[in-house]
Amino acid sequence: MRVGIVCPYAWDVPGGVKQHIDDLAQALIAQGHEVSVIAPAADDEELPPYVTGAGRAIPVPYNGSVARMSFGFLSAARVRRWVRTGGFDVLHIHEPLIPSLGVLACWAAKGPIVATFHASFTRSRAIAVAEPLLRSALEKLSGRITVSDAARKSLVEQFGGDTVLIPNGVTVARYTEAEPLDGWGPHGRTLGFLGRMDEERKGLPILLEAFGALAAERPDVKLLIAGPGDEKDVYDQVPKRFRDRVTVLGMVSEADKIRAYHSVDVFVAPNTRGESFGIVLAEAMASGATVLASDIPAFRKVLGDGQAGALFANRDPASLAREAAALLDAPERRAKLAAEALVAVRKYDWSTVARDVVRVYETVTMSGAGRVEEDL
Repeated sequence: MRVGIVCPYAWDVPGGVKQHIDDLAQALIAQGHEVSVIAPAADDEELPPYVTGAGRAIPVPYNGSVARMSFGFLSAARVRRWVRTGGFDVLHIHEPLIPSLGVLACWAAKGPIVATFHASFTRSRAIAVAEPLLRSALEKLSGRITVSDAARKSLVEQFGGDTVLIPNGVTVARYTEAEPLDGWGPHGRTLGFLGRMDEERKGLPILLEAFGALAAERPDVKLLIAGPGDEKDVYDQVPKRFRDRVTVLGMVSEADKIRAYHSVDVFVAPNTRGESFGIVLAEAMASGATVLASDIPAFRKVLGDGQAGALFANRDPASLAREAAALLDAPERRAKLAAEALVAVRKYDWSTVARDVVRVYETVTMSGAGRVEEDL
């Protein structure tokens, strides 16, 4: 099967949706399918052989974050040319409700079109104003996938219809074996965080406040932070006497990200909202880390209501500090949670998830819609 996949976010910026698309493309290729991905990317950017650039991305505030997307005449022309020349059996669009390549592809194409909705969102004035245009795109869809109950609820409540629920995937084997970062290792006293440091909904300030309370009582506790953002702003939120126990790595490579998961005793996900799944949880679980996460619905579901990882009260630094202290003091409990997590994460492995996606492709291509063509 020849599959065209549309990525709405800049290819050079780490993020859950982009990682999902890259992993899906590689899993489909490994299963013998032909795959072409189009994504926002500058003309001089080095891309994998299966990715086509649609032009430079621009930052756009979206869903409590700042996403880098493409939406304009150049991008529209490149998307249309890609559709016209692609010869696709099925087109798979990700996040068709946002102002980027997904909605452009919906307008440019006809035939078997599948869309995956990743985000959970609340109805806003912007969505209300854009609803007629969004509905014109949604009407072209032959199949709809959501990655979580939260994403499904948002979509169905605002636009009706129904979806197939297929969770995010993680390539488990990629994460299970790695050496800790130099000078680090799970020694019973290290907390870890991975995410955008300057994005409020990722919850780093909550973790930093909790760390301050822990550090005051535990002279050996340390915090390892990785992700994009302002390093100085992070250290400014930590009391001066504890700053030497906080290490900020900034942006890291994929290999060092995996090593970071293997360098901590407790991986903390203090996200406050806007998460429909939580790919960092799945990655940490596959790495064998003990996970401590806020009790938002998406995280609670991935962790099996606390069976595969510990939970703390959302937005509550004191609750986070108590749960972290309890885990650091209980190596046997950490080991049990990590073992449960390794079992639980197997159902999210891309070898399974990609097959479920292909079943959706097969369903829509058997409906007699023909191949994907340019909609003139």
